[in-house]
Amino acid sequence: MSAAVTPGQPGAPRDEVDRIVEAWARERPDLDVAPLSVLSRVTRLSRHLDLARRQAFARHGLEPWEFDVLSALRRAGAPYRMSPGALLTQTLVTSGTMTNRIDRLASRALVERLPSPDDRRGVLVSLTDEGRARVDAAMSTLLGIERDLLASLPAAERDHLADLLRTLVAPFDTP
Repeated sequence: MSAAVTPGQPGAPRDEVDRIVEAWARERPDLDVAPLSVLSRVTRLSRHLDLARRQAFARHGLEPWEFDVLSALRRAGAPYRMSPGALLTQTLVTSGTMTNRIDRLASRALVERLPSPDDRRGVLVSLTDEGRARVDAAMSTLLGIERDLLASLPAAERDHLADLLRTLVAPFDTP
């Protein structure tokens, strides 16, 4: 078997990805299956993280998409207002989807629409006190869960992993 399918560290725990990679290497020795060792783990971790996030947000009566919009407004800083166009950029959805999301959040009194002071026809989406309280609480819960997910890694390894992942993700985030 090639070095590409050998688990990384001696004594490192084996996982399902090790078994998948070894099976593909056995069945298709003509292929370099090394990318599976990294990207299959990223995919599996993403699924676990998605489930953990959904549970964290549900504790505060939020869906993931609601958290995305509310957290974009919260990160904007006081007075926690953005144009719908700026929210599109932050959340990577279409304008029709954003309009629907703003409508639904406004119906729950988590955001409100205000006239734009710069454009008579424009509006700003503003976080309400209830929206701010809800997103703040959900963020605290989320960070606790994410800390638990990373607890098996020492701080230096977490920092190194963050640097490596940044290197992989940055080209996708560059316009």
